Amino acid sequence: MRWVKQTVGYWCDDIKKGKCMGKGVCIAVLDTGISGHPDLEGHTAGFMDFVGNSTRYNDDSGHGTHVAGILAGTGKMSKGLYAGMAPEAVLLVGKVLDREGNGNVENVMAGIRWILEQKDRYGVRIVNISVGTQPNLAVYQKYLFLDAVEELWDSGLVVVVSAGNYGPGTGTVAVPGTSRKVITVGVPDTELPPVQRRAKNINYSGRGPTGECVVKPDVFAPGTGIISCNGRYGRSGEHPYTMKTGTSMATPVVSGAVACLLSKYPDMTNVEVKLRLREACVKMPGTEAGWGMLNMERLLKV
Repeated sequence: MRWVKQTVGYWCDDIKKGKCMGKGVCIAVLDTGISGHPDLEGHTAGFMDFVGNSTRYNDDSGHGTHVAGILAGTGKMSKGLYAGMAPEAVLLVGKVLDREGNGNVENVMAGIRWILEQKDRYGVRIVNISVGTQPNLAVYQKYLFLDAVEELWDSGLVVVVSAGNYGPGTGTVAVPGTSRKVITVGVPDTELPPVQRRAKNINYSGRGPTGECVVKPDVFAPGTGIISCNGRYGRSGEHPYTMKTGTSMATPVVSGAVACLLSKYPDMTNVEVKLRLREACVKMPGTEAGWGMLNMERLLKV
């Protein structure tokens, strides 16, 4: 995560001093679950499986564990090198996707209802949804999904969702990233190091405008070649960390940044958080479709 932290201006004074690390903030995550990775030990406040009805936390895909590591991993297995954005935050995890990363709207809706029921018990402030609909999803299901996500926002939660990986054409933002209320995260064009380069630029992030002419994504963050917790760690031959790419990886970068912000300013509302994010973004090439690139130093500045 060091590259992410440098890119978004992570090394600001408050974080250098160990402040604003997400302490006291609970982030709800709807994804493929979470594993028992050492970097995430003690960070799962609660867990519910809406796919297989398991009573014990698990992640048969690895996607959710990777997202969780970006959010709140301690970096224990790397001496802090691959710590997450808010390593003192805690997570409330709902497994709504299967081992292939697929799911249905009903499971996601059940996860959303669960968060609404449990948010006061666990003190949830942020909801991270690195889940987007397939382009061929029925229209009525898209609206059900949108309404449910906006109910989370209307309840006072900061809802951060991915723009999806169906870009870069116009109108390719995945639902629920099309909502005008929630914070939608995209990935700018990224040039990979020569050893990883298959094409000069990785240009996959969903782009607006939406059908209602809303400019999306709102904010951009690193999402290409992100190293985080390996959900398969503990099995023979598996390393503690793995690399993944997508707007799913950029979304927890922003959610983690918001956790840092709320640990410094716990009384901020979700609307105030969104406005603060907008003011803190920096315009860079590849981010013209939204507010700009997330910048932590500007975000946490008094």
